[in-house]
Amino acid sequence: MKFAEQRAAFVTILRKEILRFMRIWVQTVLPAGIIMTLYFVIFGKLIGSQLADIRGLSYMDYIVPGIIIMAIMNNSYANVVSSFYSAKFQRHVEEMLVSPMPGYLIVAGYVAGGIARGTVVGLVVTAVAMFFTDLQVHVWWVACLVVFLTSLLFALGGFINAVYANSFDDISIVPTFVLTPLTYLGGVFYSIDLLPDFWQKVSLGNPILYMVNAFRYGMTGVSDVDLLVAFGIIISFVVALYAFAIYLLRSGTGIRS
Repeated sequence: MKFAEQRAAFVTILRKEILRFMRIWVQTVLPAGIIMTLYFVIFGKLIGSQLADIRGLSYMDYIVPGIIIMAIMNNSYANVVSSFYSAKFQRHVEEMLVSPMPGYLIVAGYVAGGIARGTVVGLVVTAVAMFFTDLQVHVWWVACLVVFLTSLLFALGGFINAVYANSFDDISIVPTFVLTPLTYLGGVFYSIDLLPDFWQKVSLGNPILYMVNAFRYGMTGVSDVDLLVAFGIIISFVVALYAFAIYLLRSGTGIRS
């Protein structure tokens, strides 16, 4: 395919993905805003007002970056896993596979749609957060880069989950039993400095910890981990998942019967 044709194919998939989640924004965007508002009220205001500052920040200011990035993770993942599995279920993914469109373009289109939804939800949650705290950005480029890489990573994870899923129930297994526990244990609501030494070391094996803290540094200048280490781990996971997604698409795993 020529470059103009590739661009047209990519834009077509991306436009379809954006229209898909924006058309049902009451189900895809609004719930995240409501759920995160409850987090701000319950954890930030009611519980946080009774807690001491963490690393020079009020509890509300400390958890806001984690809640924002958690919403971005969940929605980037959910958009791709549901959309690509639906394409498998309805069997129109086969039309893309037999077209001249290369596999990396298919992955890029769906993943870009996940990034778009994650970004939109992130902006909504950020707007909500501004009603509860005086939100500042410490380093803009760090915050924006972490948002992009994190949404990219989770969109790729959603794509891989969709490839392996054999039913609609399968697309909820990973979020329920893997992502949710790792997210809540990833330093969203606490600093790992508060944990005993053993559990601090265990926490360092959780990749979500690095995403949460890298974004927290971009927003507040505070982090439990080294920023370069965090970026190294995030980028390594992005490269590994992208290569695996391309392999699965080319091999036809879970797609070709």
